[in-house]
Amino acid sequence: MRGDAPDRRRRRLVALAVLVTCALLLVDLVGGPGLGLLRRGAATVLGPLERVLAPSGRAGEDQLRRENEDLQNALRQSEVAGAESAELSALLSSPSTAGARVVPARVVGVAAPGPQGVVRLTIDVGSRDGIDVDRTVVASGGLVGRVASVAPWTSDVLVLGGPDVVVGARVGTAGALATVGGSTVAATDRTQGELGLALVQTGALAVGDEVRTLGSVDGRPFVPGVLVGRVTAVEPQRGRLAPSGTVAPAVDVSTLSVVGVLLSAPRATSRPAVTGGAK
Repeated sequence: MRGDAPDRRRRRLVALAVLVTCALLLVDLVGGPGLGLLRRGAATVLGPLERVLAPSGRAGEDQLRRENEDLQNALRQSEVAGAESAELSALLSSPSTAGARVVPARVVGVAAPGPQGVVRLTIDVGSRDGIDVDRTVVASGGLVGRVASVAPWTSDVLVLGGPDVVVGARVGTAGALATVGGSTVAATDRTQGELGLALVQTGALAVGDEVRTLGSVDGRPFVPGVLVGRVTAVEPQRGRLAPSGTVAPAVDVSTLSVVGVLLSAPRATSRPAVTGGAK
């Protein structure tokens, strides 16, 4: 009922404005004062009614602008939440996290990029979420990097491609051993974002070969089998014993919103000895 009161008041004011207008027209028809005087009289009587019935000038415009900005912000937040939800779903259903304990995290900070591009990210999980240093960080597409430092609620991640991240890897179907990334791996004519790769032994290296993590002791800093990228070019050996080339990373870290930290458990049982040469 209270909501109807402003509407009733507005209708009464509109009716009053109509009556005043009709009265002024009637005065004009019967030969009343001149047109100028009638206009001044109409402005005197109808002006206050217009200010009541219409939005209050600048204040009304400012209110409409604020409401429009609030709606736009809400829409943007909804779009971001929807995109992050899709990324999380893709992460948890990807081969990168299959069978692993995963702590999902949002990217909340990026260090100033260097010549290699983005080299460090900050994520919104830390020691209170069970995170410690040298944990593997992945996205739905593959490897992102490793946890370098941990605070109670945040962690810093060194990104694959930065000078401080070198990954042991296996290349192609034969699983040739290689190292990827880091400033110690040289590659000529490499564009920003590409990774250097060098086999640690003689062997074949071909464009299109998949590169996956070799794995570390207890899965730290890198668990085995995570996609690093694909070989995009093979360099001339130029007297080197082992081939080298470039790798396009599986993950574009400059567009990441959601990542996962893998909590691999250390080996708890001893490996039994076996007898060689058994039939």
